[in-house]
Amino acid sequence: MLRTAACLALVFTGVCVGEGILPPGPLSGAVAGTVKFTTTLSPPGSPFLLVSWSFKDVNIITFTNTNITEPGYVNRITLDQATGGLELRNLVLEDCGEYTVTITLAGGQQKQGKTTLNVYALITGATIQTPAAILIEDKSSTNLSCKASGSISTTVWMKDGQLLQQSDRVTFSTDNMTVFVQPVHSSSHGTYQCQVSNPVSTMTAAYNLTVNFGPHNISISGPSSAAPDQRVTLQCTADSVPPAKFSWIFNGNETHVNNSMYIIERLEAEHIGNYTCTARNMVTTLENSTVLNLRDQQFTCRQQDEFDQLKQEKLCIPDLITLLNTWG
Repeated sequence: MLRTAACLALVFTGVCVGEGILPPGPLSGAVAGTVKFTTTLSPPGSPFLLVSWSFKDVNIITFTNTNITEPGYVNRITLDQATGGLELRNLVLEDCGEYTVTITLAGGQQKQGKTTLNVYALITGATIQTPAAILIEDKSSTNLSCKASGSISTTVWMKDGQLLQQSDRVTFSTDNMTVFVQPVHSSSHGTYQCQVSNPVSTMTAAYNLTVNFGPHNISISGPSSAAPDQRVTLQCTADSVPPAKFSWIFNGNETHVNNSMYIIERLEAEHIGNYTCTARNMVTTLENSTVLNLRDQQFTCRQQDEFDQLKQEKLCIPDLITLLNTWG
């Protein structure tokens, strides 16, 4: 994995103080690519007397009446004689550094500018690597390492599309290329992304991290009371990775129902009682249970004309008895 070579910061100098003839830099280019150094000068009425470009204080091209090009730059460099600009092709990492242009105008006035070129290798082959292991909540730890080829300037980590932040469980290596999760939690489960970039390229890798946890938050959904002959469905749920295995106990007895749903096709008196659902995680070896008490719903109702405030509503007998006792 290549890292960006250090280059000098942008500097402006000149015989005429304050007259920088290169726009703000630095310039960025890709290996094998092309960059153009443009000046702030407009084509003059008379040709420049001299245009000279140097790289790290070594002359690479000079124009007076003809171009004189350093041998190592032949077929790689083109000078714009009208503006003094320069095109550099087939970039290599060694082209990174400070470039200086000196221009002598027709009247003899000299202008100069300096800028820096940063050259980056395109980023390729980004992947996330992590140790092969079965991760169990609060028992295991892991790390995710971002690997890529090219010049990497910045690395950004995300989880499930959100920026990954440091916490009491999550830390980063000094170069930000590795994430440490110690220990893993159910919230650690999900998709991790590392985005590596430089000024000329960006690449993102993804990895689905599986954390085995649970069962948590077990619950039974269904009626707490039902009428005789009614069909009753009880549904047991739990947060678990991998999905939990379920079993049911009725009034302390095994039912041999081993899925999340318990169905009573036709409710009878013998079905009234406590239904216990147990969820088991076969990887974490943990289990959790919850109970639903199914009651018989009394269905005998009658009109109660003597209670005007009840507005002719039907009351179940247990509710009516309670009301009569309250009224004394």
